[in-house]
Amino acid sequence: MTDNALDPVALARAVAIDAAENPDAVGDYVTQQAMEGGVTDFRFAALMVGYEGWQWSVTLYHDEELDHWTVDESTLIPSDQALLPPPWVPWKDRLEPSDLTVTDSIGTEQDDPRLEPGITEEGMAQVEATVAEDGATNSAEDVHDAVEEFDLSRRRVMSELGRSQTAKRWYDGPHGPKSLSTKTADGNLCSTCGFLIPLRGDLGTMFGVCANRWSPDDGRVVSLDHGCGEHSQIEPPEPSNLWIQTKPAYDDMHIDIVAQSTREERGEVELLEEANDSGESDEQEAATSPESAETTESAE
Repeated sequence: MTDNALDPVALARAVAIDAAENPDAVGDYVTQQAMEGGVTDFRFAALMVGYEGWQWSVTLYHDEELDHWTVDESTLIPSDQALLPPPWVPWKDRLEPSDLTVTDSIGTEQDDPRLEPGITEEGMAQVEATVAEDGATNSAEDVHDAVEEFDLSRRRVMSELGRSQTAKRWYDGPHGPKSLSTKTADGNLCSTCGFLIPLRGDLGTMFGVCANRWSPDDGRVVSLDHGCGEHSQIEPPEPSNLWIQTKPAYDDMHIDIVAQSTREERGEVELLEEANDSGESDEQEAATSPESAETTESAE
């Protein structure tokens, strides 16, 4: 698109209005910037809702020989004061450990910088060959001892970067020196606790595993300058009676009068008494009857 207009700002504004399809969406002229090859970038404020701080950018090419301006392109671009969403982060990089369940698995990349190859049998053979050339006698044994001590014969082991990241994560976590329990531990740190299980390697210089069943950190990696309040040197408090027995109290000054129902209101009691009375009278009549007397004489 070419235009013979001598005012490039007016031309750029017309192009911006055409791109916006609404004259009210294009604001005042902001600035212009000369670019390479005779191209100039003209900026106008964007007045659309949701695009605060954005600008219309219209680039024009100026043919100096013909004194013509040619439109290259127009677009919306953000300025330094624009409202922008946060930068996009890949899913695997923004995933947190708390987002995973026991059935989830994200795997480990082959080039994960936290890992490095372990010492294989071929590597051990190369070490032994190097030792033989140098004439050393104890180096091969030292390497074997180090491999067994730190279990370096696995296919991959943690690299220096991986150990450094792990140490920082553990130290800055809830089981490091900045926890609330450490501040209330009164100087009783894990480094002097009998329930601390040491770790091997360079991580063992900073961390251990808590083995106190009464500690909230039981079974967790803790820093040596961490504290939980259940140090092995803390003596238990003196036992106290769980139940304080008081002397029994008697009230001899007051008498409680319990109201009872009248006989007429207890009809079932009347029926029981009448039944008992009738049964006793029947037994007495049977004992005094002539038949019972004859039975007694015949028995004699």
